[in-house]
Amino acid sequence: MPSLGELVAPRRLGTDFRWLLGSSWTSNLGDGIALSAAPLLIASLTSSPILVASGAVMQFLPWLLFGLFAGSVADHHDRRRLVMIANGSRAVIVAALVVFLVTGHATVAIVLATAFLYGVAEVFADTAGSTLLPMLVRPADLGIGNARLQAGYLVANQLAGPPLGAFLFAIGSFWPFLVQILCVALAVVLISRIGRSSVPAPDPGAGPGTEASAPVHPIREGLRWLRGNPPVRTLVLIILVFNVTWAAPWSILVLYATEHLGMGPVGYGALTSAAALGGLVGIGSFGWLEKHVSFATLMRVCLSLEVIMHLAFALTTAPAVAFAIMFGFGAYAFVWGTISTTVRQRLVPMQLQGRIASVNMVGVFGGLVIGQTLGGIIAQTWGLTAPWWFAFAGSLVTLLLVWRSISLIAAARPVLDDAQLPEENAPS
Repeated sequence: MPSLGELVAPRRLGTDFRWLLGSSWTSNLGDGIALSAAPLLIASLTSSPILVASGAVMQFLPWLLFGLFAGSVADHHDRRRLVMIANGSRAVIVAALVVFLVTGHATVAIVLATAFLYGVAEVFADTAGSTLLPMLVRPADLGIGNARLQAGYLVANQLAGPPLGAFLFAIGSFWPFLVQILCVALAVVLISRIGRSSVPAPDPGAGPGTEASAPVHPIREGLRWLRGNPPVRTLVLIILVFNVTWAAPWSILVLYATEHLGMGPVGYGALTSAAALGGLVGIGSFGWLEKHVSFATLMRVCLSLEVIMHLAFALTTAPAVAFAIMFGFGAYAFVWGTISTTVRQRLVPMQLQGRIASVNMVGVFGGLVIGQTLGGIIAQTWGLTAPWWFAFAGSLVTLLLVWRSISLIAAARPVLDDAQLPEENAPS
């Protein structure tokens, strides 16, 4: 019977993967603590809904402003070192906030500025971090590697971190942020143990197949590659549109749960936790699914379930049904996230991993901003179930349009292969 360590991080993935996994899980715990502590801190300083909501905006905005640039930086510098610098910067930024809290000089403006600066550092950390896995494991192991990273996000960021952050905040406003600093600092130490540095930085003007062409701007080079690669381009568009339709009803989920379903604040919190629990089931079963079901089938099933979920939420008035739907959502959503990340990493050349990952993330957060804006307007005009109907119709039309393309995405020939992994760095 395999040990717990072997189940969590199979030995075939290599020691460096375990350092990456430990760093990711630790960092996610710190972010999960801040996930509840930061809004509580802002709410303790102001009663303005606009200022409270601005805390989340400050986290999203850096992706729209610096996402593409961060991808270019990740592709032209030592990615491991870049993650260390970015995470170290995050620790310093939060340390400054702790000083303001301990001395009693913290203001809403300082907290929002901290959130923005932290978000900027997070853009560079997450973008560079997303390129490390393809450098450390074989393409065939990307699926299980991404599943383990996703599991850490679910457990640390979504389940363990928020209640711990709220508990620490009740003890003292600076305690959750102090623990966050320790988590991020430990993440830096763990990732520094990775023995393999990044691949040599490519010539900014020499993209794939452009040896004799004129120099191309790094960001434009990445966008040009994406435009000329239909499978990855379609995948990015699917993620963008489905984030718009998903974010529309999610933006008013608290009102939908408390007013339409009559669940109350505690019920709303439990509803969101149900998604995380479902995600654990989905991620836990990913290894079996990857071996027995094709990626094309899994992708179609996940997107179809998304359409059905929106319809079910639009029709139900029963809290128990809503819990079941949310649990199912978590199960398939994190399977989809693992598959889409794995497919993208397999198809993108190593020297473009950062730029294409950043385009994907800009699409994710751009979709969230658009969807949240639409959701508020739609709910204000037509009622709390209207965003779900919008999401159902939008996701259904999108799925019908891309149904045939999904087979091409899943079957596209990977750019990466085991031969690209240096012998001395290949997992044993």
